[in-house]
Amino acid sequence: MSEWIWIAMCILFVVVGPLVGCVLAGIDRKISARMQNRVGPPLLQPLYDVKKFMAKEQITPNKVQDFYVMVFLLFTIVTGAIFFAGMDLLLVIFSLTLAETFLVLAAYSSGSVYSQIGAQRELYVAMAFEPIILIMAICYYMHTGSFSVSDIVENGSMSVVPLLGVFIAFIFGLTMKLRKSPFDLSLSHHAHQDIVRGMATEFSGRTYASLEVAHWYESVMLLGMVALFFADGTWVGAVVGIVVALLAWVLEIWIDNGFARMTWQTALKSGWIVGLVLGVGNVAVLLLI
Repeated sequence: MSEWIWIAMCILFVVVGPLVGCVLAGIDRKISARMQNRVGPPLLQPLYDVKKFMAKEQITPNKVQDFYVMVFLLFTIVTGAIFFAGMDLLLVIFSLTLAETFLVLAAYSSGSVYSQIGAQRELYVAMAFEPIILIMAICYYMHTGSFSVSDIVENGSMSVVPLLGVFIAFIFGLTMKLRKSPFDLSLSHHAHQDIVRGMATEFSGRTYASLEVAHWYESVMLLGMVALFFADGTWVGAVVGIVVALLAWVLEIWIDNGFARMTWQTALKSGWIVGLVLGVGNVAVLLLI
């Protein structure tokens, strides 16, 4: 792929990414409503909500909280831009972790017990997800000889077959990263599961709107990582990757509405077990190939 194509993809992510993420969030609400025999809100209801948040009065326990959330949004955008620009996958992982760190700091800085409990749970989920994504990067390197996203795409073959184990592990971890049930321990998307909304309990106005927009960017980037398993440098691979990513999104919605929340201990153990069994098993298979 031409360098200009990667630059164009990076720009498209920054400009169009939040719109795509907004539509995905709207689809999430519509499908969830249908599963519960409801009509559901309009497709662009997430956008209307963000506009409403932007117009509301800003009430913040301290100014540093707003700063941390804005940095979380910034690093989420930067992380996605690095990924869609075809740069180093390890840099993407480290930047994604740094973004999450600032979100946790924002929750801790509020002084609210509910926010701090949510921040602790977010750290537990991160500890369960990070090994999976790191093993994924290792498997990509073993298969292609490079950590570069552009080299992985231009490898000439879909990586999903030799990396099937780590692909399944990543889909499992995707539920954690998207904060969907049964792993929505820190930031529930459903009002009936929490009296207050975990880490976001003290967020309001523009800060809460920034959090929602960051989630839109994050969703698009994570689905891009799903599509990467099917990228082979051709348009066929790109189309297959996008279709599978959308199917993965629908699967996550079904899981979110079909499973009850688990404890953080179970979430942590399950993440490590899946990561070790499938991820390390995939590494062993690549060593034997």
